[in-house]
Amino acid sequence: MANIKVSIPGYQVSEQLYNGSRTVVYRGYRETDSLRVVIKLLKNPYPSFSELLSFRNQYTIAKNLNSPLIIQTYSLEPYQNGYMLVMEDFGGISLKDYFASDQTRYIASSEEFLQIAIALCNTLDVLYRSRIIHKDIKPSNILINPLTKQVKLIDFSIASLLPRETQTLISPNVLEGTLAYISPEQTGRMNRGIDYRTDFYYFGVTFY
Repeated sequence: MANIKVSIPGYQVSEQLYNGSRTVVYRGYRETDSLRVVIKLLKNPYPSFSELLSFRNQYTIAKNLNSPLIIQTYSLEPYQNGYMLVMEDFGGISLKDYFASDQTRYIASSEEFLQIAIALCNTLDVLYRSRIIHKDIKPSNILINPLTKQVKLIDFSIASLLPRETQTLISPNVLEGTLAYISPEQTGRMNRGIDYRTDFYYFGVTFY
């Protein structure tokens, strides 16, 4: 467990879950009701407009989806010069860490793979029916509870609504998503806009 050096008014932080180039994620609880939460913060002390917009995007899209297959967002609260995103804590770890841990470092059985795959396909159905394109589905953005095997999708920072996305082609100079999983049309090097098939591609690579 990483040393905790952050103070968040109204919350007690117990553990650092993730420390990336742009964001840091903590586990803790809300002081008013002891509700277990996960808190995501921007690392930039003076975040740009696009970073702030990305945070609002994550909150709004996940909140509107309101599905047990999508991580629940409780609130988007002011924090220093930006926001903090407060989410549910269902005891999940990333699918990437789940299969890399000492306890589960093995090739998944057919039964376990199918259980996870069916849950992810149901998640994809939720996105499709809601006309949402996630655009960054990968093992580190999929959480699984090691005990219950419940699966949830996280991180809607670059997600978009389908009608808006199909109207515009992506510039090849602006790469969204994760290169190892990215769909060809998402690179901006094809004369084709992004649609729901982008997420299908991500799922295929993740299953592989």
